[in-house]
Amino acid sequence: MALWNLGFRPFYLLAGSFAAISILCWVGQFAGWLGGHSYLRGPLWHAHEMIFGFAFAVITGFLFTAVRNWTNEPTPTGGTLLAITTLWLAGRLLAPTPWPMLAAAADTAFAIAAAAGIALPMYASRNRRNYFFVALLLAMGAVNLVFHLAMAGIIDFPVQRGLQAGLDIVLIIMAIMGGRVIPMFTANGVPGTQPRRMPWVERTAMGSLILLAVVSLIASLVPVPPAILGGLAMIAAVSHAIRLGLWQPLRTFGNPLVWILHASFAWIVIHLLLRALAAFDIVPVSAATHALTVGAIGGLTLGMMTRTARGHSGLPLKAGRAEAAAYVLIQIAAFIRALLPIAAPGLTLWAITASGLLWTTAFTLFVVKYAPILWRPRVDGRPG
Repeated sequence: MALWNLGFRPFYLLAGSFAAISILCWVGQFAGWLGGHSYLRGPLWHAHEMIFGFAFAVITGFLFTAVRNWTNEPTPTGGTLLAITTLWLAGRLLAPTPWPMLAAAADTAFAIAAAAGIALPMYASRNRRNYFFVALLLAMGAVNLVFHLAMAGIIDFPVQRGLQAGLDIVLIIMAIMGGRVIPMFTANGVPGTQPRRMPWVERTAMGSLILLAVVSLIASLVPVPPAILGGLAMIAAVSHAIRLGLWQPLRTFGNPLVWILHASFAWIVIHLLLRALAAFDIVPVSAATHALTVGAIGGLTLGMMTRTARGHSGLPLKAGRAEAAAYVLIQIAAFIRALLPIAAPGLTLWAITASGLLWTTAFTLFVVKYAPILWRPRVDGRPG
């Protein structure tokens, strides 16, 4: 039983399972099949759990694994990893209950523990260039706490803005990590490619993204002209499109483990374009949101979980039929959920249900294929 040997193992398994089960629950709730008396109901429960439950778990599992490689220092394993995982699980079980402060306490403790889990090895190795990941995890925890307090009526803060702030932090993390690993995985996995990075593009892309997140948060307190939000989103979209183009995405179709990362990163560009249009009420905000959540977050997490799980289990870096099917399903789910309602608003209810079922199928394929990989020791006998 190797489940507690390294952070990616329990968090990928739990995140994949939770992604499949929770979306099924949301589809059932949306269709009126499920009731309940929780303080987080309907769209709020669905949105909160996808951001602060599913996405946060994948990010934590990835960072616990990556930071060990960056620093050559241990990250949480064994009983410590079990305790941190239990905090995450407690937050998920408490979220649908009528006890908001218990859910808030579990979620906040998890965020602090996850941040400490990467902060200690970074400090021990003086890995200062990655300290900002600690700040981002703590920011996720702080935003989540504010959300819980607002839902409980303890503070006055628009909960939708809290969800948007959480999404923006996840977006920033994906943009940073995508810029680090996608060009590297492309060069290593697709012979003949030469992905490039241009400093001014990187600065413009990340700077506009961070500024967009800050201005969006300010907009929850004071009115912000749509031209500012829309303009920042458009600058971020164009710069990220240039960034992606420099990574040579069209040359990756022969390697599913690589093309899924490029295809999913493209949904960040689509999200930012739709977000710019939504600022002027040209398209619904939900279209931009689901381009990010289903297309970018769903696709990138599937791609990163499959590749890193294989790499850190000593398996060949090659996707099989199950992985390829999951990748295709998540892309179709994103198209149906984000773009179809724009073209055919009358099909919105069908799109939500169909996209949810496709998402659930994709993550079920991941869990069925990777659960044995995640709980068994590495095939090469190495630790981890």
